[in-house]
Amino acid sequence: MQEKKIGELIAENREKKGLSQRQLAKAINISNAELSKIESGEREVPNPKILRKLSKYIDLNYNEMMNMVGLGAQSTPLNPFIRNYYENLKGKDVDTAWLMATSSIKNNDILIETIQNQINSNEDMDIEKKEILLDTIQDLEYQKETNVQIVKILDELRYDKEAEDAKRNAKNNDVLK
Repeated sequence: MQEKKIGELIAENREKKGLSQRQLAKAINISNAELSKIESGEREVPNPKILRKLSKYIDLNYNEMMNMVGLGAQSTPLNPFIRNYYENLKGKDVDTAWLMATSSIKNNDILIETIQNQINSNEDMDIEKKEILLDTIQDLEYQKETNVQIVKILDELRYDKEAEDAKRNAKNNDVLK
């Protein structure tokens, strides 16, 4: 079964929302011709700003849309580049990447909590500002999940390295006896 292309998914969700191409194009402030090119697949990689606007009107996850067009960074079967990169790290690079990914997870948690507190404590917040902050939380959660996947890969590499070192040490101890 062939996976849907971004244009097909956008058209499908637009129709589910009962919007014409013209209505959606006007709502996100692009030309009808541009939206037509995106939906037909003529524009395979739409501008990320357009994807962000589309995601709000047709209930698609922005980060998943970015991943579909090859601009996302989430480590999933859809993005083998990231998986391959981390699986092929060696030596100290594994530990450095692990430290960076775990630090990023902690930083994202702090930022998410801070932004959520800002939203919760300001009842009079402008709707547009609140939407921007909610988009930011969504992006941070997506980045966090990516780093969680990276840490899993790196944990396996670190475990394999520890097991190799233990075998080598045991072998060396046998030779010394």
